[in-house]
Amino acid sequence: MDKTIKLRVKKAIDNNGELKVLKLKGTLISKGFTHIIHIADENEDFYLNSFSTSPDHKKEVEDFVQDYISSHDLADTITLVSTAK
Repeated sequence: MDKTIKLRVKKAIDNNGELKVLKLKGTLISKGFTHIIHIADENEDFYLNSFSTSPDHKKEVEDFVQDYISSHDLADTITLVSTAK
């Protein structure tokens, strides 16, 4: 059964931040971690981006996202939302 990963993304970001977020999403798709990323309004400040990945890739995807957030200075923009294991 696929596992869902959720990312909380700030709505009010600059163009550079927006480009980094789009690059992250594109990389998740191009690496084959998912085929589609769903975007929904969480509230007036954040979007909730969610996607499914295989259980075999869940830890790898979470590690990749955390590393990407750290290396691209996006800690104030993207948060990996904890999901039940």
